Amino acid sequence: MGKRARTLRSGFTTGTAAAAAAKGAVLRLVLGRTPAAVEVELLTGARLRIPLHSCRLDPDGSAACTVVKDAGDDPDVTHGAEIGARVRLLPGSGVRISGGPGVGRVTKPGLDVPPGEPAINPGPRRMITAAVGEALHDHGRAQAVEIEVFVPAGEEIARRTLNARLGILGGISILGTTGIVRPLSHEAFTATIRAALSVAAAAGAARAVLTTGRRSERFAQALWPELPPEAFVQIGDYFENGLATAAALGLGRVTVAAFFGKAVKMAQGAAHTHAGRVELTLDPLAEWTREATGVPALAAAVRGCNTAREAFGLLAADHPAVIAEVGRRMRAAAGRFAGPALELRAVIFDFEGRVAFDSGPGGDGHA
Repeated sequence: MGKRARTLRSGFTTGTAAAAAAKGAVLRLVLGRTPAAVEVELLTGARLRIPLHSCRLDPDGSAACTVVKDAGDDPDVTHGAEIGARVRLLPGSGVRISGGPGVGRVTKPGLDVPPGEPAINPGPRRMITAAVGEALHDHGRAQAVEIEVFVPAGEEIARRTLNARLGILGGISILGTTGIVRPLSHEAFTATIRAALSVAAAAGAARAVLTTGRRSERFAQALWPELPPEAFVQIGDYFENGLATAAALGLGRVTVAAFFGKAVKMAQGAAHTHAGRVELTLDPLAEWTREATGVPALAAAVRGCNTAREAFGLLAADHPAVIAEVGRRMRAAAGRFAGPALELRAVIFDFEGRVAFDSGPGGDGHA
């Protein structure tokens, strides 16, 4: 018998970490000692116990605690990062949340947080407010609370994210829509796609260019240098989600630019193009080849190829009609996912970044 697949472990978000750190700091001030762990309520209503990594009293009467972010088995750049909160208790009532070192500041419109504010999303703000309120209530205290969220390595971590593209400068974002990180889930990526498209819409981009990764994005940026950086959005394998989100945000014109291998999957109507979810089959491409060329032997050769790159080598030079058929089907699939509201354009790059197909005006790669 084969080995049973290991169950992937869930983790918690930066927002949950910040809420736990803030609650720990309040308890340090109220109790005069540091608890080993704190329990916080997630945005789902569930509760999670989280260990504190460090806690200290500062000379100004505030307390600062940190939590080590645990993303479980999710490949998250913030996994293992220290997320901290510095808390001061004051006379009065209310909770004020600010961003300290390592927390980014929003500089562009279109995100959940307005420009000028620290990049602490509404969900985490609610969690932080609830966590400190619970700590005070449980110990019969009614005071105003000032909270500064900080991330010691936040600026360095942010260089490995798309924050700068989104106009979030100086650190990471404090995120979370549920409080839990599901391993290998798509929540974080789709949230990034939505944020990037929101920024593109708010920036008034004439059109958005959706690419599947950094390499295809570089070629698209070289092709349309007149477009602002905000116009280019990496959707990864999330073909359907990227288009549906663009339509929901009211972006009128969208170009999808991809290499031939991804384009073949898109042409087949795959909502998600990752190899682990959609096996690349060249049978449809072989059939399109037979229909476009009338050469059964060529269709058989395409069917027998190991990769889309190998098939492209058979078709690109002498059979552009087949490449065009892939492009037309890619655009049609995009239209099904986006609905009628978007003006769509499909571009296929060869494996060196040259335009092999363009459904736009003249098919020459120019708007």
